[in-house]
Amino acid sequence: MRGAMRGAIFNAVALALPIALAGCAAAPGMKMVKPATIAVSHDTEARAEAAPVPIMNIDATLIHRLRATRTKDLDEAVRELSAKPSPYVVGAGDVLQITVWDHPELAVAQGAPGQAATRNSDPVPGFVVDQRGNLQFPYAGTLHAAGMTTDQIQQALALRLTKAFLNPQVTVRMASFRARQIFVDGEVHTPGAQPLNDIPMTLYDAVSRAGGFATTADQSRLVLVRDGRSYPLDMTSMFEGGFNPARIILRDGDLLRVRARDDSGVYVMGEVSRPSTALPMRDGTLSLSEAISQAGSINSNSADASEVYVIRDSLSASPQVYHLDAKSPVSMVLANQFALEPHDIVYVDGNGLVRFSRVLNLLLPAVNAALYGAIAGK
Repeated sequence: MRGAMRGAIFNAVALALPIALAGCAAAPGMKMVKPATIAVSHDTEARAEAAPVPIMNIDATLIHRLRATRTKDLDEAVRELSAKPSPYVVGAGDVLQITVWDHPELAVAQGAPGQAATRNSDPVPGFVVDQRGNLQFPYAGTLHAAGMTTDQIQQALALRLTKAFLNPQVTVRMASFRARQIFVDGEVHTPGAQPLNDIPMTLYDAVSRAGGFATTADQSRLVLVRDGRSYPLDMTSMFEGGFNPARIILRDGDLLRVRARDDSGVYVMGEVSRPSTALPMRDGTLSLSEAISQAGSINSNSADASEVYVIRDSLSASPQVYHLDAKSPVSMVLANQFALEPHDIVYVDGNGLVRFSRVLNLLLPAVNAALYGAIAGK
């Protein structure tokens, strides 16, 4: 009886062992293999074919190359957005204060002098440029003022008023800027529309007028939308590279969005003390060492410090995988210099003992099931 039971148990273990080991080989997260493979669809029948994903070692050369790529992308965006300040041109909705000296009767046409608007929506005393861009002024008729500077309008009115007055002296000034505006959205204290005036608005001015960055702002992930195109901007890199954000002049209709740091998290998983989402620093930067530190550092009991990986663009057709041997003394320097990007995945693989323990965890349920079946059969 006992011999038969021992034989049944041995047969159950022998049957379950290959199955369990096969399951261990297919179990995810057991071991990062070089090179890794991904499934890519190449035809309409969606037949997956294995495509190798190269694993690049993190070293000084790689870090320098990645930095150069980021700097090049930022330089291209800055080059396209940089412009010399240009004079303000009048547009539809602007209000002008026009004075013809020695003719106070003409001042009545623009409203009571010294009358201030109590609300932003209240009309401002002056001559309003209508929606067609035209300006109506006594004795001068209709002047198409849209697209002209105040100096040009002043000269045009003086020329027309010579038909009614002798050597008229005309002064034209802006009473209210209402034609042009930009929009600031996201992690700033006072998001909303910001009017453009005769002082060119730079990137730094736009953030300042919106109340400055909020504590949740990611200063390295600004997006400027202009004419249907998005330009990513990194103010932290600008300051570090000696570039003045005041060189970027905003134009009418621009949308500046400041992203939140919560949207730029990095996922840290594997053999760390607290698998979690690591958030960038206040300036928007996050290195590999800072991400692992936020996760409670590498678990010394279960982790294989030589198997630290960074997976980037995991949802794209061409993901990248970077490997760091954290056992090397130089590795901490490299980890501190390796900059992470939003939605990167940091994975710390387990050591051999942990993998053996997982094999047992998968094996023992099968053995118990076989033993129970053998006992029930008796």
